[in-house]
Amino acid sequence: MDPNQLYDVLIVGGGNAALCAAITARQAGASVIVLEAAPKHFRGGNSRHTRNFRCMHDAPADVLTDSYGENEYWEDLLKVTAGHTDEKLARMVIRQTSECRPWMRAHGARFQPSLGGTLHLSRTNAFFLGGGKALLNGYYRAAERMGIEIEYNAEVNELNFRDGRFHSAVVVRKGFTEVVRAKTLVAAAGGFQANIEWLRSAWGEAANNFLIRGTPYDNGHILRLLMNQGARTVSDPTQCHCVAIDARAPRFDGGIITRVDCVSLGITVNQHAQRFYDEGEDFWPKRYAIWGRLVAQQPGQIAYTIIDSQAMGGFMPPVFPPIQARSLRELADALKLDPQALERTVAEYNAAVRPGKFDHAILDNCSTEDLQPAKSHWALRIERPPYYAYPLRPGITFTYLGVAVNERAEVCFEENRKLDNVFAAGEIMAGNILGKGYLAGLGMAIGTVFGRIAGEEAARRAHA
Repeated sequence: MDPNQLYDVLIVGGGNAALCAAITARQAGASVIVLEAAPKHFRGGNSRHTRNFRCMHDAPADVLTDSYGENEYWEDLLKVTAGHTDEKLARMVIRQTSECRPWMRAHGARFQPSLGGTLHLSRTNAFFLGGGKALLNGYYRAAERMGIEIEYNAEVNELNFRDGRFHSAVVVRKGFTEVVRAKTLVAAAGGFQANIEWLRSAWGEAANNFLIRGTPYDNGHILRLLMNQGARTVSDPTQCHCVAIDARAPRFDGGIITRVDCVSLGITVNQHAQRFYDEGEDFWPKRYAIWGRLVAQQPGQIAYTIIDSQAMGGFMPPVFPPIQARSLRELADALKLDPQALERTVAEYNAAVRPGKFDHAILDNCSTEDLQPAKSHWALRIERPPYYAYPLRPGITFTYLGVAVNERAEVCFEENRKLDNVFAAGEIMAGNILGKGYLAGLGMAIGTVFGRIAGEEAARRAHA
């Protein structure tokens, strides 16, 4: 990091969107510096925990089967967001995902062949060989080969603006404070999920029981700095990618291995041993991100998924083993639930189950009747011991409150102020498209598309 140099593009952040922006800007001939707040072994933000990239395609294509057209992608997004999305930006992302894979491969991404491993989403999602860390390692290697300057442990504490434009950033690194000057800024530093105080201001005391599934380095500092400069915000602070994760997960950075994927195969109860939502409402990849918020709304922000021996082997197991018991009463004791209440809930559920043909790959006809809440699909009686349980807590991956952007990734400021050298990409602006809900692989899609746009626009403005 050279304090005497005026860089073309300064990128704050070190995840997928940041690296896509950096590589694209460098390809366009810009000098680029990346400031990653995390140490090198922790680099990559939440992208380290990802597995796949949701992309549109009109016909079978390399690792993708069948087709997944723009309208189906859009309808899936519309369903999970309930209309809380910017259609213009969302459709732009959807269309551009069809062109991303060759670019990603050229810079180090490798994809798994379809119909292997965990590829039950092989029609809609391209899976990274080796996961998100392998993807990020490839991008960092490419960035280093291209001469992109990368600084780790580099925390940006101030963003300086002069005459209505970004001018420089104050950076603390290795105990020293330095100033980095650049012609343009790309903010790609994520949301604020690791800032418990900020979460508490939105959720109240319930936030004390949240686990942070994502990186501990997303404290919202860059988002706050932009807000202080008058950046317009989108979404609300309670909306987030919030998954039900194993309650035994660490407070921070548990990642994907802590997610519990058997909710749709059993029933889920709160600490009063009562069900509170339809576990079979839709396919798990379209519903897993609502369960964190559902658990967050329960007493003590805790819940328990209960399954029996029929379900074992039918889902991707989390890193923690299930709690096992020979009877429901014994299971309730282990979970510190009221045994009679749990037995009553399971008995009422079993009595409401109507026979059908179980098929976890489709919206089958196994459902309940005259039960509130209903279980719409994959309803099988819980009656074959041993019984198993996973304790659940809300696990926040990233928050949706972010800065408003336009189709050029320019950050929009209040009162239509024009700052033509400030751009944003990734989770810090994902709320433009994800007002609520989530689709598996969409975060990487937003980060990749907007990262490339931000990098291209920043380089162009730097050379103007």
